[in-house]
Amino acid sequence: MSNQSTDLGKDSIGKLMFKLSAPAIIAQIVNVLYNIVDRIFIGRMANGDLAMAGVGVAFPIILLISAFSALAGMGGAPLAAIKMGEDDEDYAEKIMANSFSLLIIIAITLTSVFLLFKEPILIAFGASEKTLSYGMDYISIYLLGTIFVQIALGMNSYINTQGFAKIGMMTVAIGALINIVLDPILIFGLNLGVKGAALATLTAQAVSAAWVLKFLFGNKSILKIRKKNLKLDKKIILSIVGLGMAPFIMQSTESLVLISLNTQLSKYGGDLAVGAMTIMSSIMQMILLPMTGLTQGAQPIISYNYGAKNINRVKKTFKLCLISSLIYSAAAWLLLMTSSEVVVKIFNNDPSLLQITSNSIKIYFAGIFIFGAQISCQQTFLSLGKAKISLFLALLRKIILLIPLIFILPMFVDNGLFAVLLAEPVADVIAALTTVACFTVFYKKTLSKININENNKSIAHF
Repeated sequence: MSNQSTDLGKDSIGKLMFKLSAPAIIAQIVNVLYNIVDRIFIGRMANGDLAMAGVGVAFPIILLISAFSALAGMGGAPLAAIKMGEDDEDYAEKIMANSFSLLIIIAITLTSVFLLFKEPILIAFGASEKTLSYGMDYISIYLLGTIFVQIALGMNSYINTQGFAKIGMMTVAIGALINIVLDPILIFGLNLGVKGAALATLTAQAVSAAWVLKFLFGNKSILKIRKKNLKLDKKIILSIVGLGMAPFIMQSTESLVLISLNTQLSKYGGDLAVGAMTIMSSIMQMILLPMTGLTQGAQPIISYNYGAKNINRVKKTFKLCLISSLIYSAAAWLLLMTSSEVVVKIFNNDPSLLQITSNSIKIYFAGIFIFGAQISCQQTFLSLGKAKISLFLALLRKIILLIPLIFILPMFVDNGLFAVLLAEPVADVIAALTTVACFTVFYKKTLSKININENNKSIAHF
């Protein structure tokens, strides 16, 4: 495949990965701003600590909405790229169109359910009498833009997987810029508070969605959304959902993790601890999203060359992705361990909140140094279309390890707050080591066999 002088099957892997990763990383850094800028401004409102906690308890709903966009988008995009590597663009377009139809259905369903049950859901997620009103104000408006979130996030994966990383970057950049400009105007200028923050986000997502659709329906896109392909095909939908379950679980379980953390932190540390977790979840995004951008740059190369049976390029791309991810995660760990207070001040200057958050960071992020290995291996499984192992690894860190540890460790440690925070690094290290072990076995058995088979075919043909 060649587009805009990008050839996924022939170009230098180092240059190609940089060309695709740089815009993706920039997009994810901008996406960090997109997701946390509301909280930065909200934290500086009157009663900013309570408002921050209120938005924090609404955040699991936002994560769940994003997770469904990953189900259809990240579930279908690697499959489309593999088909492009097999020189079957017609089927790749069917995958993309079915994904689009699925996203519309998901958006309508999620909007209806969450609007009907938002109050009991927020209470279940850890909202108190003091913070519930802030959560309600924010999520009531945000939910109206669910369809824009699904399109902007879900369909942008199909732009990136075709090698149009700069266009994909612009999807996020345009929305983030609008959000950053509108936030202070609506929150403080028009005195709308958290409602203004939600309205700014809704507007930004709407513009991003329009940008994505303009490109995918236009002439520059290699794959186009065509009316004839919009009818749901059971086989395609099952394939999309099967592969998409891994990124869906990775993101949706983050919602369950936050719910578990908020309820336990509220128990052992009160609203102040919940506010601290809101800040730490933002910091986690600041760390993980750029790393996600790096692996997104590798994904089209790996998927395309796997489909083309060019296994040597698959191996070289993975190796470069792994080394880069490990360097990044180690650097992030060092920064947080040595400068936690500086990072927290980005969000809030309240002395009490500053102290509890700074101390908590050194516990909560203690295992982040090894996360580069987990995300690069896990994303490679996804890029190769390996749904079952991707699903297991997605379940491992959060469902099998982290959530149970959040409730179990306080039973054995006197300091309940410390025990809840300790669950994260324990789960991170165990999950990363398990993921690397699984990938090592797969790497030696599966990829080597494919290489041998291809070599034998070449000899026979000769």
